[in-house]
Amino acid sequence: MSKCSVGSCGCSIVSQSPGDSSPDGPNGKLYGVDSTDCPTDAALVRNNLEPLDGVTGLNLTVTRQRSDVSDRPNPPVAADAAVPAIGAPAQRIDKTTAAVHTTLAIAGMDCPTEEALIRSKLAGMAGVAALDFNLVQRRLSVTHRPGALEAVLGALKAIGLEAKVESAGTESAAPPIKPAPKTHWWPMALAGVTATLAEGVYWLNGGDHWTVLALALVSIFSGGLATYKKGWIALRHRNLNINALMSIAVTGAMLIGHWPEAAMVMFLFALAEVIEAKSLDRARNAIRGLLELAPDTATVRQGDGSWVVVPAKTVPLEAMVRVRPGERIALDGVVISGRSTVNQAPITGESLPVDKGEGDSVFAGTINEAGSLEYRVTAEAKHSTLARIIHAVESAQGSRAPTQRFVDRFARIYTPVVFAVALLVAIVPPLAFDGAWMDWIYKALVLLVIACPCALVISTPVTIVSGLAAAARKGILVKGGVYLEEGRKLATLALDKTGTITHGKPAQTDFLVLSGDANQAHILAGSLAARSDHPVSLAIARTAVEIGWVLREVTDFAAIPGRGARGSIDGHVYQLGNHRLIEEIGLCSPDIEKALDTLERQGKTAVLLANHAEVLAIFAVADTLRETSRQAIADLHSLGVKTLMLTGDNTHTAEAIARAVGIDEARGNLLPEDKLSTIESLLTHRKGGKVGMVGDGINDAPSLARADIGFAMGAAGTDTAIETADVALMDDDLRKIPAFVRLSQATSDVLIQNIVVALGIKAVFLLLTVSGQATMWMAVFADMGASLLVVANGLRLLRR
Repeated sequence: MSKCSVGSCGCSIVSQSPGDSSPDGPNGKLYGVDSTDCPTDAALVRNNLEPLDGVTGLNLTVTRQRSDVSDRPNPPVAADAAVPAIGAPAQRIDKTTAAVHTTLAIAGMDCPTEEALIRSKLAGMAGVAALDFNLVQRRLSVTHRPGALEAVLGALKAIGLEAKVESAGTESAAPPIKPAPKTHWWPMALAGVTATLAEGVYWLNGGDHWTVLALALVSIFSGGLATYKKGWIALRHRNLNINALMSIAVTGAMLIGHWPEAAMVMFLFALAEVIEAKSLDRARNAIRGLLELAPDTATVRQGDGSWVVVPAKTVPLEAMVRVRPGERIALDGVVISGRSTVNQAPITGESLPVDKGEGDSVFAGTINEAGSLEYRVTAEAKHSTLARIIHAVESAQGSRAPTQRFVDRFARIYTPVVFAVALLVAIVPPLAFDGAWMDWIYKALVLLVIACPCALVISTPVTIVSGLAAAARKGILVKGGVYLEEGRKLATLALDKTGTITHGKPAQTDFLVLSGDANQAHILAGSLAARSDHPVSLAIARTAVEIGWVLREVTDFAAIPGRGARGSIDGHVYQLGNHRLIEEIGLCSPDIEKALDTLERQGKTAVLLANHAEVLAIFAVADTLRETSRQAIADLHSLGVKTLMLTGDNTHTAEAIARAVGIDEARGNLLPEDKLSTIESLLTHRKGGKVGMVGDGINDAPSLARADIGFAMGAAGTDTAIETADVALMDDDLRKIPAFVRLSQATSDVLIQNIVVALGIKAVFLLLTVSGQATMWMAVFADMGASLLVVANGLRLLRR
């Protein structure tokens, strides 16, 4: 997150990585401006650039920290100099300096301490446009100019961090998460034993002895050498992280003669660091567990008809794969032969196995339970549904939730303030009140130990990652911590009808001929309907085919959004559409209105076939409700969420469906733009809380994007839904939405608990230190104990 450069503004915007596209126009320039992260900064940029001679256009994108400048080549303008002159570093990131995105694996990047150090080192480097940290996976994504990568790697090495390039220049699936490096326990054991012996000898001898000094030094350098190294690097780069503070505190304790305590403090800190790293590995393992769902090999049919086991990542599209009972499916595909039941819980969260037969889709990572299946591969291993889920979860981990943004802002202030207080505690009482120097220096050292807000900073990402992983296991793909945290505020949920509340597979129920031959009407309607992809049209076409009619060729076919379709058959123009279409072309009559009213009150959708002069026939189509819809709506109501159904169907049908499932309000006869207007109205007139929208992720994309939280149904196997939705439900079970709200509530509770615990312990020890009742080893226990406590509390979400 970028800090707003105008302190009084009060805003905080999450900055996205600048893109590499150039602004419109042949003379456009695109700048990445570090401080244009709120309207105040944008106004400053605009006021400085618009008056310049030669500037013909200016487009500011605050959320992406971009300034698009259009200028005249002659005379040259001073935009290149004027943008940085406003006090914010600016770099050209248009096509003249195309950005490169590189992903680095940094084994030593375990916690926010390293993140802060890396950020301070790289953020101001020439050629670096953006940094995106993923601590859980130990990855850093750098957006930079070509040729700047070597400087980035050198800068990381200078602060003691080795980086390995995992991907560069292109967007690609994230590489597998590597297991944590093996911990060498013998130095830790030696440090613990010698620190304990130093305490014992000190107690038996009644004070310091050369043996105490020797044991303490052995303990400090066997267990704390890494801490000293990191601390020195941090101090060289003017960064007061926990390693720097601990190094100062332990060194100060040795200088004032507290050798046993210095040794014990360093040992306890090093031990707590190892335990904390192991705790964080649990969050990493949650994602690694998803990666391990798909097998590494697949049984593939060869050109000669034989079956050979090959690595799954080498299997091409359209290959034929066989999977035996009890095996995991290696790749996404469509069943060609065989029948079986498949456990899809790893992908969709469904508790019951699903029957699979010819034409059904199967997904990598799911388990074939009964029969043998042969299927055709529809996606390579790196593009499977499972891979896309993992990629989405990994991307979501990198986004900062609102609580994390608050914590980061607090941490930037807290540590320098406490460090300053520690200096005052060490100096002021002895000088001003004739206090004992050693006593007050010791109190200052205790303050240094608790000056780093590690517990506070680390708790938020661990909690968010645990919540994201728990949601993914339930078949709920959350696209960022912000949605996981904000889901509990959901107050109004708008739902599309077809495919959301109903199955989306309607069947023709009624047929009424008004003019001409009934068989001819079936053929004409079926021919037009077969050209459409709307579920209602497909039901009419399917019925015509099942009866045995031969459909005719349609020319000049045109879909009429929100109304129906028209086309020419045998030289005559016919129209197939809803009530609205017939009214607009002036063919409605009282008798037709009466017939439509009867069908609509039964909850059926009426479709009319007409030529240029009259309505020829009325078809009625009905969809079946999902078994889970009633319970889902009831659960949402119990959570205080108001429900609203939006549909293109007529008002009577909408109200009948709404009554059947218990929805609060229904609005019918809506075009896609009407649904979008409804969402905008809800956002404008809301009295609090968030507005959500549930749809299929394709037809409802504008409404999903406009809502505070967009939910896409049945996202498994659907690229568009996973990409466009804020929350993607991997199957068609609406009950996952109240489950998501409850998980959001639990996540928020854990975040609040962790903040209270972390700040509470800090406050208590600040008071104990000033009153002289806290010791250094107690402060270490409190500080690192708080870190372990909040991490463990955050990991509880993995069990939900």
